[in-house]
Amino acid sequence: MLFFCNLSLYTHILYLYFVLAQRQVCRSLIDKTQRRFNVSIAEIDTQDTHQTLTIGIAVVSGDAAHRQRMLDEIIRFMEVHADAELTSIET
Repeated sequence: MLFFCNLSLYTHILYLYFVLAQRQVCRSLIDKTQRRFNVSIAEIDTQDTHQTLTIGIAVVSGDAAHRQRMLDEIIRFMEVHADAELTSIET
């Protein structure tokens, strides 16, 4: 049996004043997360808003407990490595 979960992370980046800077922060965070956890991850919304970043993550696992541990680790990783305030999480 496969267990699938979508996770949306909403962040607010106070110090960014240009969309180009947001792209650099976003790309860096996505690349770090993808390398560390081997998950599907992308910016999914708010591309035109320069201080808001919305990232979608998909995790598939054969074990529900493993999937939940991965999601928890990804959230902790992003809280530490994102140069932004994590404002909301939706699963």
